[in-house]
Amino acid sequence: MIIFILIITLFSSCSAYFNQPFVQEAARIGEKSRSTDILENLPEAQTPLEVAVYNFSDQTGQFKPVENGSTFSTAVSQGSTTILIKALEDSGWFRPIERENLSNLTTERNIIRNTKQEYIKNLDPNTPALPPLLYAGLILEGGIISYDTNIVTGGIGVRYFGLGGSARYRQDRITVYLRAVSTTNGEILKTVYVSKTILSQALDASFFRFVKFQRLLEAETGITQNEPVHIAVKDAIEKAVHDLIIEGVKDRIWGAKGGEEVNDKLVSNYLESKEYDESLGLYNRLFVDDKYKNTLSLSGGTNHIDGDFATKEAGFYVGGTYQTRLNKNFDLSIGASVFNLNNGDQFSNIYGGLDLNGVFYVLHKDNFAPFIYAGPGIAIDIVKPEEESASLGRSFFKIQYGLGFQYKFNPRVGIKVFGEHNIVNSDELDGRINGTRNDFYYNFGVGLNYNFNWKKNKNKE
Repeated sequence: MIIFILIITLFSSCSAYFNQPFVQEAARIGEKSRSTDILENLPEAQTPLEVAVYNFSDQTGQFKPVENGSTFSTAVSQGSTTILIKALEDSGWFRPIERENLSNLTTERNIIRNTKQEYIKNLDPNTPALPPLLYAGLILEGGIISYDTNIVTGGIGVRYFGLGGSARYRQDRITVYLRAVSTTNGEILKTVYVSKTILSQALDASFFRFVKFQRLLEAETGITQNEPVHIAVKDAIEKAVHDLIIEGVKDRIWGAKGGEEVNDKLVSNYLESKEYDESLGLYNRLFVDDKYKNTLSLSGGTNHIDGDFATKEAGFYVGGTYQTRLNKNFDLSIGASVFNLNNGDQFSNIYGGLDLNGVFYVLHKDNFAPFIYAGPGIAIDIVKPEEESASLGRSFFKIQYGLGFQYKFNPRVGIKVFGEHNIVNSDELDGRINGTRNDFYYNFGVGLNYNFNWKKNKNKE
């Protein structure tokens, strides 16, 4: 039994052993980020542009967070200018020009020039002069403007009879801005904004048990994985360069070698990806453009009455609603339904219902949106009850309230699940008056939603 528990304990964090380094590793080429291949696989530029980067720096001013004490290590790399120049070179769309250490370059050129002048008598008079420096048509500016720590933290753990384990995670976020400036007139041609999350995870398991008198068995294992901040910075910068290139293609500032067909394909794929990215919130919540203001819904389900009879059986419920938006969170709903109140052999009848509700959506921009609603309504007999004292066409005023959720498969079509409580202002709903409490019933249903807009009438001249 003890061996079995130890095996479980060890294999709960087996990745700590399968990936544990035991020997020194030789230097290797740096890892690619998720955006490297996308950047390198861009089509060839029609004409690569000379571009200068003077300073693309860390503008956050943040230091690396530590649990105890303080540190003077910065939170992000201070070499982001070098990372940006490498990304520009990898894209093939730009010819980076040295500007970060321009003083070193000019000093070396002066040494060459002075040396030639000093020893010109020993040189061939036809030796060409030192060529001029290249000048850039574009300057790229910007920087790392934000590093947010602990935007999401959490974990889970359990321990029983000395055996336990836990998992923890933390997510940070880095933000990069990049802009292209024309050296001709100083106009800012394009600005792009990219963010990248940084994930840290920790898993551990432990075993603590007295296996015999004065014999204690204790074992523990664990693993921690931290996404390298440098790779995250590289990923964000490469993504920013890629987006800047496509934005320039879209605005016809530059173009691909393949012509309009290649340009259009690049822009189309980029806009599709951009639309999806912009629909995501901070915590990867997928927001939808709720452009349709009206909804038709058909629903069906079950009905349960709580009246004066002891027997309570499920009846059917069928309904339809028309819903129109009042503002981003509130809708007005008008509904009609047919339902069966069923007390078995004691009472059973079919009713019609008319409801007017105000609907409040908790997450109105999400595909998955909980909602609550309430309002007045009427329940009407549409089949004569079997009781002689009851008559056809009775109407009962009621108040209903309920809650549910809807899920959109696409902007037009979705489903909803709901449950509602209907409080009737009479004790005669089931044809019998008994006690002091009025009758009420529940509806539970599933519905299909269709969203649309009314077409505007066009005046014909």
